[in-house]
Amino acid sequence: MLRMEIALFLVLAFVAYVYFSAEKKYTRLHRTFSVLLIVMLFHLVFDGITVYTVNHLDTVPRLLNDILHRFFIGTMIFVFFLFYQYISFLVEEETGKPRRLDPAARIYLLFAELGAMLLPVHYAVTEQGNYSDGIHVTFCYLSVAVYFLLSIGLLLVNWKKITQRKKMAIGIALLIELVVTALQGLRHTWLISGMGLTLVTLAFYLILENPDLLRAELTEQKMSMLYLKSQVNPHFLYNTLDTIRIQAQLNGDKKVADLLMRLVDFFRLSVKVDRPMVSLDDELELLEAYMELMCYRYPELECEYDIDPDLGGAQVPNFILQPIVENSLLHGLKNMGYRGEVVISAQKTPTGDMEICVRDTGSGFAEGKKAAIDELLHDYAKQAPKLTGNSIGILNVQKRIKLLCGRAYGLSYTENETGGVTAHILLPLEGERA
Repeated sequence: MLRMEIALFLVLAFVAYVYFSAEKKYTRLHRTFSVLLIVMLFHLVFDGITVYTVNHLDTVPRLLNDILHRFFIGTMIFVFFLFYQYISFLVEEETGKPRRLDPAARIYLLFAELGAMLLPVHYAVTEQGNYSDGIHVTFCYLSVAVYFLLSIGLLLVNWKKITQRKKMAIGIALLIELVVTALQGLRHTWLISGMGLTLVTLAFYLILENPDLLRAELTEQKMSMLYLKSQVNPHFLYNTLDTIRIQAQLNGDKKVADLLMRLVDFFRLSVKVDRPMVSLDDELELLEAYMELMCYRYPELECEYDIDPDLGGAQVPNFILQPIVENSLLHGLKNMGYRGEVVISAQKTPTGDMEICVRDTGSGFAEGKKAAIDELLHDYAKQAPKLTGNSIGILNVQKRIKLLCGRAYGLSYTENETGGVTAHILLPLEGERA
């Protein structure tokens, strides 16, 4: 049995090396999985040691054996708590529901760890092998059952709101642990709990946390962004060039040269895709070039900026503002003959994040459109990257924000009391998190 624990430790150590050496997103979900990997490695160490000590009760001092078993059980309970916590964070990111059971789960963790450290340890000696039993082990099984049932409850209650891949990962993990726990309960001398926990960890890693999958998602989004930028609205290009041509025919003034320069600036900046994250100042420079051209083309269109000067260096996903502003123009102000105002603001939030707002005074949402947009943005993970059709810009913006900044951030819309709509883009202020 000891050889199995050594093999499991080596496998999980390799997984941890790959995971920690790969580029990954620094969200609560991934920090939880990082802690889980570390605790699992310690647990497998205690598992291997106790497999040896419990079968050498005549040579290993009883006090040492008891101490090692307490740490073995204590780390096992902590691992199950981390499994529950990981699933809890995952469900919250998918559904937006608050984690109401977390305080109780943490309080019970303290109670369970005290039980693991203080309850008496007993050992059963058999011809097939030795194992620990009695109240200490019973308490361990009870604690495992608590977190197991909490995890099942989260999965079943939110079944329809979780993506297929995440349901599969949680379901496989719970099924593995249920089978292994049942086998361990029927055959006490098998001592396979470490194998079960390792398989559960691998299930989460292979399906949800694999760096190759995350890189593939990032590549998919980058390709979508490249396509978007290569297909910048041709009508905008043709109409703007036509406006400049007519102006040049009427009188050759400096304004034409300025317009041409802004057009060049816009396309020069819009094709910069070498970095997924840019400073807010760079993103606004591209937007200003775009809006100057649009305001010249539509004289009754106004644009204002309200930007916190301290946020100029904040990192934002590349090319997210122009698609949102263009969406406001095409779906809000176009119906009003492009008469109105667009206000772009960027401010710090009370929670320490950054919110960028794009507010327009347009015609607002058509009946039923707001609900459709909300559903599209909420279920972004279930949507394939759109390369054509309506809402192409906002869907790809949402996907890239979620991928680069974390699921707690993203795009949402509200209707203004005075008319028009406001796009809200919530982003983290710590650039290193992206």
